[in-house]
Amino acid sequence: MTATSASSPELEQAATPAPAPATTPAPTHDVVIVGGGHNGLTAAAYLARAGKSVILLERLESVGGAAVSAQAFSGVDAWLSRYSYLVSLLPQRIVDDLGLRIRLARRRYSSYTPVPGDESGAALLIDNTDADATSSSFARIGAPDDARAFHDFYETTGALAQSLWPTVTEPLLTRSEAKALVGDDELWSSIFERPIGELIESRISNDLVRGVVATDALIGTFASVSDASLAQNRCFLYHVIGQGTGQWDVPVGGMGTVTGELARAAREAGARIVTDAEVTSISPEGVVGYDRHGHDRRVVGRHVLVNVAPDVLDQLLVGQGDGETPSDATPSRPRAEGAQVKVNLLLERLPRLRDEAVDPAAAFGGTFHINETYTQLEDAFAGAVRGVMPDLIPCEIYCHSLTDPSILDPELAASGAQTITVFGLHTPDRWLTDDNNDATRQRLQDAVIASLNSVLAEPIESLLLTDADGNPCIETKTTRDIEHALNMPGGNIFHGPLSWPFAEDDDPLDTPAQRWGVATEHPRILLCGSGARRGGAVSGLGGHNAAMAVLEG
Repeated sequence: MTATSASSPELEQAATPAPAPATTPAPTHDVVIVGGGHNGLTAAAYLARAGKSVILLERLESVGGAAVSAQAFSGVDAWLSRYSYLVSLLPQRIVDDLGLRIRLARRRYSSYTPVPGDESGAALLIDNTDADATSSSFARIGAPDDARAFHDFYETTGALAQSLWPTVTEPLLTRSEAKALVGDDELWSSIFERPIGELIESRISNDLVRGVVATDALIGTFASVSDASLAQNRCFLYHVIGQGTGQWDVPVGGMGTVTGELARAAREAGARIVTDAEVTSISPEGVVGYDRHGHDRRVVGRHVLVNVAPDVLDQLLVGQGDGETPSDATPSRPRAEGAQVKVNLLLERLPRLRDEAVDPAAAFGGTFHINETYTQLEDAFAGAVRGVMPDLIPCEIYCHSLTDPSILDPELAASGAQTITVFGLHTPDRWLTDDNNDATRQRLQDAVIASLNSVLAEPIESLLLTDADGNPCIETKTTRDIEHALNMPGGNIFHGPLSWPFAEDDDPLDTPAQRWGVATEHPRILLCGSGARRGGAVSGLGGHNAAMAVLEG
């Protein structure tokens, strides 16, 4: 069994010294890091390797945040990437700098998309290794001309990625500098100034093919492709920029191996990691209060790096200099809101497809799009704004175990069992409350299953394995579940709206924190998580860039 959990809480807790007497002055460190997700661990590793004294405080029993592997089903030896599940934005520079022993596996197939309502099972299969087969697949769904248009579209975004990707681990460019670097005014306008829907509609004709492209703009983002805010454009950019190629890879052993390696690098460099430590306050002077096992503690940092959402930081900040009462100031930004439902399943085998000529291993080998035509996506968003759940939720499936069976016990893998992760779009947190969460979770799960079954040749429920208690192996996480488990406001997987990977021309860039996109209004407090500029997804960029700002200062 090569899969691992994110970390060992027993080892971390055992390494934590006994609490100091209450009269002892609060210890001082060069850096206090709040939150042990992958970005906090990245910052801890960089700073400890640079000789800084670093203490990291994590609320949960183990580190890793959303980037963890978990044995989700009782008595079943399958380690699922419970929340985040693919890697694209983790720079090779971070892997090399920190000596991370991780492997990422490339998937042969890009996507499989059945035509909704087609009883014959007509579908678009995009094979990264066979251009002729892919072109034939476009023709079978009645979109022969879109084969070249689709290829050209992503060649264009690939050129954009090659220009901007090397800049994400450097101090921020300004908008003007980034535009000059891209060197294509028409492309710049299409991505950075006009809604991405206009570009999609001008390049792609077929409704289903347009939907495949549009999902890159909508995963984890509640918006129309025509939204004037361009939130969807920023989401699209981060989906196509990674590694300069836009490829999304499978972490071998599960997502927990990534954060497990980051934790190892941090500990071996000398960072102190304290779990079961819930931070209760942060002062502008660097005093961090936290609760551990019912005891109030304090620690002082010359810098405090915050790996929590900006909304959470607002709640933790205490008044200027009083060190006691959290600030009651109203944040200037709207509350973060997620808009997705995630369903994890363990199947005895892959489902049969309506088109028997397609191998299910090919269909599930990339991203399996379900009811995600351009029209369906836009209709689902418009309905969600009105509070209406669509009959068929737009979804996409990812099958980790096809590319990396190591997350399964060898006997389970040999039996043909497969893990399935379904990501449902346009299910906003505004639908949920603590009181209705259980009922809404069941409604969403039923709707996701119905959406899946609408394109399969057999009901997926009939393939579910059972756990040690006889329960079907299915787990659904709403935005409210994510907020409760991970302290992500509104279940927003990006900690809030994504930002462009550059500064505006009139943004102040006078301090290291400003130049690296990690500044807050308090000089000693830096953002080091997904809420930092260039944050979002499993990238380590927030942690890397905050560490660079500390070292530069």
